[in-house]
Amino acid sequence: MSLRTDQSLIAKWIKPNSRVLDLGCGDGTLMAYLQKNQHVSGYGLEINEENIVQCIHKGVDVIQTDLDKGLSEFNRESFDYVIMTQTLQAIYYPDKLLKEMTRVGREAIVTFPNMGHWKNRLQLALTGRMPKSKTLPYEWYNTPNIHLFTLADFERLCAKISIRILDRSTVDNEHHSSLSMKLFPNLLGEIAIYRFQQKN
Repeated sequence: MSLRTDQSLIAKWIKPNSRVLDLGCGDGTLMAYLQKNQHVSGYGLEINEENIVQCIHKGVDVIQTDLDKGLSEFNRESFDYVIMTQTLQAIYYPDKLLKEMTRVGREAIVTFPNMGHWKNRLQLALTGRMPKSKTLPYEWYNTPNIHLFTLADFERLCAKISIRILDRSTVDNEHHSSLSMKLFPNLLGEIAIYRFQQKN
């Protein structure tokens, strides 16, 4: 079972035998990999019925739920890690969900498309229209993305809601990383990957 580079980076951050909650887990690929290779336990949360069927086929315990309704069914620190890949921008109240993630998990990990990438900036400046790319392929009127934001926006929100960032990485649309992305993440990174926790 092969993972995208961003998922591989996430897997490296997760310790073996941990309890994991994967929000918007899609077809369950990441969770199935973690169960097999790092012996994690836990659940995936997903709303799409086709993805739920794929999760079941992969042996992933999955719960059908709407993430916009929060995580009230889970107690504080029920999990070692709460993961959410490529979903934060499609949530109505991302600030509330980030707080919920750090409540039910000792650590949380998110990935999201970076609106601050230089190609997006250039498209907006030259055409006056919302950017499109491999990372953000939709038109403004049919996109599932409700909130588009940059690494700088995300870090500012984390500071505002008392979240401490533990680690950060970026990759391009083919999920490769580079030294230049590490030096200028908000300008050159197309997909952001963050690990964080609630401040004490």
